Amino acid sequence: MRRLWLLFAQTVTVGLAIWFIVTTLKPDWVNKNVTGSAALQSIREAPASSAPPANSYRGAARKAMASVVNIYTSKEIQHQRNPLLNDPFLRRFFGDQQNQRTERQSSLGSGVIVSAEGYILTNNHVVESASEIDIALADGRTAAARVVGTDPETDLAVIKINLPNLPVITLGRSEDAQVGDVVLAIGNPFGVGQTVTMGIISALGRNNLTDNAFQNFIQTDAAINPGNSGGALVDVNGNLLGINTAIYSQSGGSVGIGFATPISTVKMVMDAIITQGQVVRGWMGVEPQDITPELAESFGLKQKSGTIIAGVIRGGPADKAGMKPGDILISIDGKPVSGTTEMLNLVAQLKPGNKARIQVLRNNQEPMLDVLIGKRPPTRPEE
Repeated sequence: MRRLWLLFAQTVTVGLAIWFIVTTLKPDWVNKNVTGSAALQSIREAPASSAPPANSYRGAARKAMASVVNIYTSKEIQHQRNPLLNDPFLRRFFGDQQNQRTERQSSLGSGVIVSAEGYILTNNHVVESASEIDIALADGRTAAARVVGTDPETDLAVIKINLPNLPVITLGRSEDAQVGDVVLAIGNPFGVGQTVTMGIISALGRNNLTDNAFQNFIQTDAAINPGNSGGALVDVNGNLLGINTAIYSQSGGSVGIGFATPISTVKMVMDAIITQGQVVRGWMGVEPQDITPELAESFGLKQKSGTIIAGVIRGGPADKAGMKPGDILISIDGKPVSGTTEMLNLVAQLKPGNKARIQVLRNNQEPMLDVLIGKRPPTRPEE
C-alpha cells in the first residue's frame, strides 16, 4: 500500500513539473486550447426547420421552375462568297470554288410547359428558322421538339415534345396584375442554367418598343438577360403572368427594364395556333397614325387624340367602304379609339367576313361606315 502511494505521489509531482515548464516556456499552447474550446461552446446553430423564412418566395419558385425548360436550337446559315470569284479570268487562278459557304449557328432560350400533351410556349425569335430544337427539362430529361406554329406579330411560338408526366404550369390572370406587384422571372440567362430573379411590375400596357405589330407588354425590373427569352414571368403564387420577350439595354445585359407579353395575349395566340395552326386577325387595309398635339395644330383639328387615316390600300375593305385618307377614326363597333395601338387591337379581334360599324370624323361630320372585315395578311417584322 505504501509503495502504491509513493508511486502516485511521484506521478503527480512529475505531471505538475511538466505543466509548470509548458506554461512557463510555451504559454500560447495552453491559451490556444482553452480559447478554442470556449469559442466552440459559444457557437449556436439554428434548429433544423422546413418552414420558409419570412418574405421567402421559395414556394412560388419551386412550383414554377419545374415547368420552365431550356431550349437549344441550331440552324444553317448560307454565306455568299465574293462575287468576283464568278469572273472567268479570276477562276483561272482560284479554280472553281463554291459560291456559297454554309455555317451552323447555335442559340439558346427558354420555354414554358403549358399542357400535359407537351405544348411549350416560347418566343418566335428563339425558334425562328431553326433546323433542330432540343429541350432540357428541369428534372434532367431531354427531348427533341417540333414547331406547331408561330406568330411573328406578337413574337410568340408554340412547340411540342413527346414525354410522359410533364410538369404543367398554372396560368394566372394578367388582367388582375397591378404596378408594384412582386414577380419572378425564370429562365436560362447566358446559358448558365435555370435562374430565378425577383422584382416588381414596373408598368403595364407598354407599346411602341419593338417591330411587332401588336404590343401590350408588362414591364418589370426583375433581371431578364439573353437566354431568358421565352421564359416565365410568374406571380408570388407561381402562376404564369407572361412570357419574357424583350429587354431595354445598350450593353446587352439587364439594366432593370424588361418586358413580358401578358398571358391574356399569350393564351389567345396559343389557342389559335393549337386549334387552327395560325392566328387569324381582322384587317381593314389602312395606314393609321397617332394624332399628336403638333399634328392636330398643323391640320387645325379639334381632336387632340385618336387615329388619323394616313393612307388607304386600294381595293381593301376600308377603300370599298368609302374610307378616305384624312379621316379620323372615332369608334369601332361602338368602342372608342384613342390611338393606333388600340385601333389595331380592336380590328385584329374582329372576325374576317363580318361587318363592323366604323365611325369617322370628316369635314366636321361623323359618318358611319360599314366595313366588311378582311383577313390580315401575314407579315414579318424586320430583324
